[in-house]
Amino acid sequence: MSKKYFGTDGFRGEAGVAVTAERAYKIGRVLGWYFGLKNGGKCRAVIGKDTRLSSYMLEYSLASGLTSSGCDAYILHVTTTPSVSYVARCDGFDCGIMVSASHNPYYDNGIKLLNGAGEKMDDDVLSLAESYLDGDFTPFGGKDIPFACGRAIGRTVDYISGRNRYIGHLISLATCSYKGLRVGLDAANGSAWQIARSVFDALGAKTYLIGGEPDGTNVNEGVGSTHIEALQKLVIENALDIGFAFDGDADRCIAVDENGNVISGDEEMYIAANYLKSRGELSGNKIVCTTMSNGGLVKSLAARGISCEICGVGDKTVCDTMAKCGAVLGGERSGHIVFSKYESTGDGLVTAIMIMEAVVEQKSGIYALLKGYKALPQISVSVPVTDKTSALFGINELCKKLEKQLGLRLVVRPSGTEPVVRVMAEGESEENCALACKILINRISANA
Repeated sequence: MSKKYFGTDGFRGEAGVAVTAERAYKIGRVLGWYFGLKNGGKCRAVIGKDTRLSSYMLEYSLASGLTSSGCDAYILHVTTTPSVSYVARCDGFDCGIMVSASHNPYYDNGIKLLNGAGEKMDDDVLSLAESYLDGDFTPFGGKDIPFACGRAIGRTVDYISGRNRYIGHLISLATCSYKGLRVGLDAANGSAWQIARSVFDALGAKTYLIGGEPDGTNVNEGVGSTHIEALQKLVIENALDIGFAFDGDADRCIAVDENGNVISGDEEMYIAANYLKSRGELSGNKIVCTTMSNGGLVKSLAARGISCEICGVGDKTVCDTMAKCGAVLGGERSGHIVFSKYESTGDGLVTAIMIMEAVVEQKSGIYALLKGYKALPQISVSVPVTDKTSALFGINELCKKLEKQLGLRLVVRPSGTEPVVRVMAEGESEENCALACKILINRISANA
């Protein structure tokens, strides 16, 4: 399929420039037409959004497109991406739509499409949407999508009850009380700013919240999983037992231990894998991780009798690989982790709850749960570029040369969500990792 609009995590870009109200309207038109045709009548879509200023504009545009094509649009209001997935799957919707640019700054926004199973939308539907956005009516019989009329026009429905049911679902996952534990939460001024505290308060924790004052322009600004220093400060200054930071739409979670040390997605997967294995719930004693995960995760889990299936980057790739190999746990170093027993996509709040369950059940802090984990030196950087294709010219050959000379594992890839190229270097020598990154950054910058 074309990658002109929909990258690895939806259609994302600057709001009002790339992601416009007109394009959101057209996406709604396509979805309403497609699922109405598929059902032979009315269809239902559920929409959620994060706290960005532009999310309201895009939400209304999507709803207009859906209803004008005869689809009923159910509005969850400000909520998380995983909640849209959960509601779409459990309440029998034809599709789910999340308006969010995740960890990007407020002036960006995005449209994430989910199918009725709560998973990333099928490629054939995305291809239809891309054709319609470009004014190509060939897949639609050579003419524009017809408007619904009369009783066939769709309606909008306030569906706050769906979000509340998702909160109840999260609370039900915990098997232990968190009473007596002091927990820091960083909601990134994003979609989890009300949900996260509600869940942890209900489970008995003494909660301390930052990133809980969204104003439409401060999502991810100095807070959240990409600015973990804010949570580190909160945990240390208040002598907390643990802290969790989410991104703008709360499908990621990065933890901080009682000493302020950062617990990345790799460490979280190590803890979760051992916890699930101890309960006899780690199917096949294997997990899925990506090429960007630290090689130390693979070695450390192998010593515990747990294997790793390694796949390409992106949560859709992780989920597809999990389904193929039968794994119940998979994820990325960024903190995007999938527990397939509970969700069909990554969920930062589910990750936080699973880590808390391990802490409470084994009566220890995170530090003790990481016993046996040893990371390899690894450096990751993002290089801003204007043309990703030109920036990567000759990079594969250079990587092979550097890997051989410096004894490293190198991964260079264009981001599917931002105008940057990701560079990762890993090996036994941190100095060699830094050298390789410097050489690659210089070449990419010169190409771009």
